[in-house]
Amino acid sequence: MCIKKLTFLITMILPFLFTYTTNADETCLSPYMAKITGQEDFVYVWTLGAEGLGDSSDKLVTIDVRPDSKAYGMVIHVVSVSGRNEAHHGDFTDDRRYFWAGGLDTSQIFIFDMYSDPAKPRLVKTINDFVKRSGGVVGPHTFYALPGRMLITGLSNDTDLGGRTGLVEYSNEGDYITTHWLPTIDNTRGAIIEKLADGYGYDVRVLPRRNVMLTSSFTGWSNYMTEFEKVTQDPDAMKRFGQTMVVWDFHARKPKKVLYVPGAPLEIRFAWGPFQDYAFTSTALTAKIWLIYADDKNEWQAKSVADIGDPSNPPLPVDISISADGRYLWVASFMDGKVRLFDVSDPFHPKQVYEKVIGSQLNMISQSWDGKRLYFTSSLLSKWDKKGKADQQFLKAYDWNGKELIEKFTVDFYQQKLGRPHIMRLGAYALYDIEPPKAASAAQGRQQEN
Repeated sequence: MCIKKLTFLITMILPFLFTYTTNADETCLSPYMAKITGQEDFVYVWTLGAEGLGDSSDKLVTIDVRPDSKAYGMVIHVVSVSGRNEAHHGDFTDDRRYFWAGGLDTSQIFIFDMYSDPAKPRLVKTINDFVKRSGGVVGPHTFYALPGRMLITGLSNDTDLGGRTGLVEYSNEGDYITTHWLPTIDNTRGAIIEKLADGYGYDVRVLPRRNVMLTSSFTGWSNYMTEFEKVTQDPDAMKRFGQTMVVWDFHARKPKKVLYVPGAPLEIRFAWGPFQDYAFTSTALTAKIWLIYADDKNEWQAKSVADIGDPSNPPLPVDISISADGRYLWVASFMDGKVRLFDVSDPFHPKQVYEKVIGSQLNMISQSWDGKRLYFTSSLLSKWDKKGKADQQFLKAYDWNGKELIEKFTVDFYQQKLGRPHIMRLGAYALYDIEPPKAASAAQGRQQEN
């Protein structure tokens, strides 16, 4: 069998091995990624440093979530990267041995060793030439594990700091491989253009069995590093938000179709079922759930299928999380601090079935594979977070019993002088065949590495 065919088969089969031989993990990660079985042990939080608070630097924070631990719900370890970079998103490599985390301002990438001691991640490498090596991509956002590689979406470029950008591939060892620029109206790269091609980027997700990759679009450095009020009051700035999603030939990394999805489509979540050929996204500025689906002719289409909150006063939906069976979709919105649950068993007609205020502002949401535990963080961007008393910065953990969210614990990131918490990822000793030590005592306190 030739290498090309073998690679193709491994790429198609690998996700299903992971998906159907294990039974627990958060639901929105790369299908190529190793999975946790059972209860997660840790929540890792990539945290933006706040000036004058603690060491003021970005940091990776580890929280113990083992229910039988005396340190349950407590910060047990902190790794500072010595500087503020607008910490935002991060994720594991496919073997889950390393965690890559990016800074939207400086475009630096930090790689942490997670497997040597999952309770105490270590910073082992910093990539500080991302912009130069990628050919001008700025603002590394989504980190998406592929077999042996990390696929990174950009938000901007070093020419005009606007939204035109690309996808960048690195090896798991941290070596640059290639850059794929998003299609524009001036350079469609062979893609069919539904209405426009802005070349903007944000999230990326893959449906391997259909050889489909989807990307979404947000805005560039000139907007996300400007105070939110200034952006919303500037008509020209408001024109610089993404209005497209791109359907790609995943293996060839070639754009096939640019869909028109106005209002800044952000996170992408594919349903996991073997016959569910669709994904959801939410649009931040227009507060709608969009369905991206393959029609009867196997053509990919985009359709607005539900409002989120009051359309006349959009709550700025920022993150979504789909249940493992594809039946429910959680939607977190920043402005009203609410999480809403939609029944999406009929993906063309989502119905809201629950809502709850989590805090004065709300951003990321993560859920366990069984859907029984959910975690929330509060920070959107350093210059977009609310001011004064409304600037709450927390991680909150809840149990979900099918009817109500029941709060388990809260970590106040300002009170603990940590900063602004953004993305979360779950960890476990079992990933690395490590026998858990005796539960850490709360008296051991927090350990910090700089």
